[in-house]
Amino acid sequence: MPNLSSLIPSTEIFKHQGYRNYLGARILISGARQMVAGAIGWQVYDLARETRSIEASAFLLGMIGLTMFLPVLTLSLYGGQVADRYNRKMILIVATIVRIAVMLGLLASTYLATALAIKTIFCLAAVLGIVNAFFPAAASALYPNLIPLEDLHQAIAWNSQSFQLAAIIGPAIGGFLFIGGLELVYGVAAVLGGLALIFLVAIQAPVQTSESQVRGWRMIKDGLSYVRDNKVVLGAISLDLIVVLFGGVTALLPVFARDILQIGAEGLGYLRAAPAIGALIVAFYLALRPFTRRVGRNMLVAIVIYGLAILGFGLSKFFWLSMLMLAITGAADMISVYVRASLIQMATPDAMRGRVSSISFIFISASNELGEFESGVAARFLGPIGAVILGGTVALITALSWPFIFPKLSQADHYNDIAAPENRITSEGK
Repeated sequence: MPNLSSLIPSTEIFKHQGYRNYLGARILISGARQMVAGAIGWQVYDLARETRSIEASAFLLGMIGLTMFLPVLTLSLYGGQVADRYNRKMILIVATIVRIAVMLGLLASTYLATALAIKTIFCLAAVLGIVNAFFPAAASALYPNLIPLEDLHQAIAWNSQSFQLAAIIGPAIGGFLFIGGLELVYGVAAVLGGLALIFLVAIQAPVQTSESQVRGWRMIKDGLSYVRDNKVVLGAISLDLIVVLFGGVTALLPVFARDILQIGAEGLGYLRAAPAIGALIVAFYLALRPFTRRVGRNMLVAIVIYGLAILGFGLSKFFWLSMLMLAITGAADMISVYVRASLIQMATPDAMRGRVSSISFIFISASNELGEFESGVAARFLGPIGAVILGGTVALITALSWPFIFPKLSQADHYNDIAAPENRITSEGK
């Protein structure tokens, strides 16, 4: 019978004070973001349904995603350059202060008339997009500096677990807080942002490697060239782009909750939490037994499972079955996220992590926010169920074709095989 302690992920990484504070801030910000995403989706869709059809209201949800994506598209490369040139901790602090101000603005929108409220939400969504152009690159580039290199895989696993835990608790709490009104959801999110700010201020980060001699477009061009030439990294992040761009269903969950499954705002919280439940289980497993071999193949198999589960969700008319399908999508996506994050962190030199992270986030944001726009447009013409079925089909086709387009990704075996020289873990460091 196995020792119980062997079933618990190592907590040795928490002896690093900087990482403890980083992870605390990450959990709080992720939880607040999940709560707010559900609240914005419900608020916009519910307000739109006062005067619009289901398809037109779903399209408006898609426009929210586009509004958040455009600042990411136009500013993220600059955000990555900023993360490699300036203090990453200070970037996170400023971005969090702006995020708190947005939460307070959303709270105020609940007291406005319908037309003005919708306009206000769109404006604040654009501000969140600007925050997302700077925050992720700095955050992804900061935490590898807070821990020894040999603990990086453990940190990635704990990051994933904490994010998925927040993705479960955030929507669930948000759904419960809906009982007290949207203003309560936004108010609690602002408080969580304030607590995260305290954790960020307490981080004691070492001096980062900086390319202070290189300026402007040259830094951005170097980052783009690095991603273009590294076919494993390019293949991993572009795979996520296409699959989630077409296969994501998050934007349409308010439609399914209100008009298809008819489970209301509280049920929406459960639907949003379901993928995170599956992802948390897999993240826990990866913390115990991280993938060290055949990582590329595992990533592609996970995408096939993801596509099949999306199709199952689109065809489901039962709440419990819809929850199960969403949980499977979360579990499969967690494998993809874990492999992609490990590949990027291991393959990228520290001096370039901000720029590579920003490029990766453009792809991720395109797959999420732009994917919400795609979902809204598809739902407008195909209906919400047709849009989901299209997404699952595209995910399957992509997973099956990627080994031919990016053979190096599907053949990737061990992380050390593609690691930058400074990131290779020797046998002594394992």
